[in-house]
Amino acid sequence: MTVTDTAIRESPVQGLDASKLAGQLERLAAELGIRRWDLGAACSTDTSVQVDRGEPKQLKGAQRSSITVRVWNADGLVGITSTSDLSAAGLARALAGAQEASAYGNADDTPTFSPLATAPLETLDQPLREPVGILSLLATLQEAERDLLSRHVAISTVPYNGLAQRSSERIYLNSDGACRQQRLSTASLYLYARAEEAGRKPRSSGAVRLAYGAGLLDVAGCIDEAAERTISHLDYAPIDTGRYPCVFSPEAFLDLIGAFSSLFNARSVLDGVSLSQRESIGEQLAVPFLSIHDNGLHPGNIGASSFDGEGTPVHRLALVDGGVLKHFLHSEATARAFGVAPTGHAGLGAKVSVGTNWLEIGPGDSAGGASGLDRHKADGVVWIESLSALHAGVKASQGSFSLPFDGWLIQGGEARSIEAATVAGDIRAVLKGLIGFEGPAKITPDGLCPHVWVEGLSITGDA
Repeated sequence: MTVTDTAIRESPVQGLDASKLAGQLERLAAELGIRRWDLGAACSTDTSVQVDRGEPKQLKGAQRSSITVRVWNADGLVGITSTSDLSAAGLARALAGAQEASAYGNADDTPTFSPLATAPLETLDQPLREPVGILSLLATLQEAERDLLSRHVAISTVPYNGLAQRSSERIYLNSDGACRQQRLSTASLYLYARAEEAGRKPRSSGAVRLAYGAGLLDVAGCIDEAAERTISHLDYAPIDTGRYPCVFSPEAFLDLIGAFSSLFNARSVLDGVSLSQRESIGEQLAVPFLSIHDNGLHPGNIGASSFDGEGTPVHRLALVDGGVLKHFLHSEATARAFGVAPTGHAGLGAKVSVGTNWLEIGPGDSAGGASGLDRHKADGVVWIESLSALHAGVKASQGSFSLPFDGWLIQGGEARSIEAATVAGDIRAVLKGLIGFEGPAKITPDGLCPHVWVEGLSITGDA
């Protein structure tokens, strides 16, 4: 295999002028007798590498594009089609296809344009970085793997690893004059090590880093964290089944809240698959000192977007404040059903989806919660580092969860890795059973959160 040290610079659909594309769509729609339409496009150029014991395992370059066109007919019904062809002929076919599909539109689900699709957007500080050559990525990852393997004699392999970079572009246009466009460059590194000792079970852990370009990645920090976490799990022991106070790492608590994000999702509420009801706004959901915001514009959110799939501006939204449920996440259609404004959380598809952007979790303005919490001085506490099997162990519409986890049992201030265990509970009890927060909030790929202490949860071990 011969590989040259080059980076894919631009896909056929990148580098577009959104205003020119809008003008072209206007002309084509007029020729087809279409008065109302919109278009959402996401295009990217990706380069990634993986290694295995110093040898290249996978080197990939890809150009991807996803373009959605919607057309409204005279009866207000919507037709939708997808394409990857932004030529005049390709756009004409997409418009014609969506126009034909509109005859079969769902009269009970008729989205329209967001009333905020032309509102001003926040300016984001997202420096664009030129992609580096694929051999440069490979050399960086090979050196990172060598360094990680050298940290402990038990670390035998780094089975899951990857270094990737992406140049991407998003566009939203509609026939009412909305014209949104955003360009972004990002890079990611993940290292997941495996350690083995004679007569002992293999132990694994890892770390992730994100940045606006490959040259900005904290490679050394990723290696240090992956090594520290992996080594800390070598001296493991079983845990007795019982109820224990738990302290969740920022990553684990964000994963848990994310698994139950239907609590805040207006689409889920309307579909009857959320624990919340239409009348739940204003109810006490959690302890009075808990605050949860969705803030897709946070500077720590690498890959932040200033607008959603419908062109609605993204902004900071209070979901829980003082433990009280304050807002739901909305698309245009759900906002119309609730009589409120869209919140900037919509996707664009045959059925418009709603989802979180980037969560901020921590103490609110109300005083409360235990102070001076320190997991390093605790006794009889389970420290949960990461949760697994979220797709299978969470029943979001019922509120229950039973999840395998990696973590430590802390006794007399000494932490010892837990061999294997699951944590189970009900999210409503968790939110009302918070003890307090420890330390400053940490920026993670999914949000901002400190360590979170929760009163007794059910832990099932192998002992």
